[in-house]
Amino acid sequence: MTSPLQSLVACGTKLWLDSIDPELVASNRALGATGATSNPIIIADLLKTGRFDDEIVSQIRKGGDDVGIAWTVTDLLVGRAQEVFIPVNKETHGDDGYVSFELDPLLEDAELGPPLKDRTAAYIELGKKWAKGHENRMIKVPATPAGLGCLEELAAAGVTLNVTLIFSMRQYKEARDAVWRGAQRRKDLAKFKSVYSIFVSRLDVYTEKAVPQLSAAAQGQVGIVNAKRIWKENLDFWAPKKTPLKQEMIFASTGTKKPEDAPWKYVEAFAGSDIETNPPATNAAVEKSGRTFTRQVDKMPAPEVLAEIDKLVDMQKLEETLMHEGLAKFADPFKALLKLIGEKRKSLAG
Repeated sequence: MTSPLQSLVACGTKLWLDSIDPELVASNRALGATGATSNPIIIADLLKTGRFDDEIVSQIRKGGDDVGIAWTVTDLLVGRAQEVFIPVNKETHGDDGYVSFELDPLLEDAELGPPLKDRTAAYIELGKKWAKGHENRMIKVPATPAGLGCLEELAAAGVTLNVTLIFSMRQYKEARDAVWRGAQRRKDLAKFKSVYSIFVSRLDVYTEKAVPQLSAAAQGQVGIVNAKRIWKENLDFWAPKKTPLKQEMIFASTGTKKPEDAPWKYVEAFAGSDIETNPPATNAAVEKSGRTFTRQVDKMPAPEVLAEIDKLVDMQKLEETLMHEGLAKFADPFKALLKLIGEKRKSLAG
């Protein structure tokens, strides 16, 4: 009998895990996951468990500072997850089996971040550094002005990219065009792979507050409609390019935020194509649902719902608001991670 997650994969979705917890990576790999992603929140949550204290102590004894330890442990944990998915990467000739490594969030910090041109240069330097020697690591760069500014150079240098914090068609197009310009500067496109992480549920959280006049039929659909439109744009752009590997969308932020929503609301909406990075709890709920998933990614709400969304939702304002919130969520967890390592240093030294 096919399980719910197996049916999701069978209808065309690549299932990635929004965690690099070694135990969850193993269990979700058994359920059909073929990739994973990481961020400072995930790393901090893992370190809080105490399961990796030995690694922290080892780095402290080597004289590492808190920032250095944060990146060394991140590199270690992402690398362990990569090992699980290397067979997938080899079997698909580089089309799947990746783990994402997020670059320094403090580059985007309002108080600590350097000037724009220096941020872009830092992204280029760090992207090359953390990608070196890793066949199945994706370098995660945010679709900020500085992040967008580094994409062409990183793509030209052969770095596999995951452009994240995408909320709008504008961001997506700017990111995609920069990546494609860089890819065309390579000697060949044999290993060219890029993905674009479009956030979903955060848009619906936004419209509940900012656009309460949306009808019941339209409220809660903005994130889905936006992501499906970008997915179709991505499909149409790359089809004539005929790149050896697929250049795909990642449907991110797929965990539901409202108790009354089914846990599989967003998972089901995008079933059938590209990649879903689901939180562990979402995958667990989906697996218990008993549902059989079929292709839905190319099915849209009624025309009147689309017209209402287009009329009432200011996408520029939405993007600006969510990017502001997203950058705080981007940098603050890393600051918390550094604080946690500092606390570990004190407690473990005692």
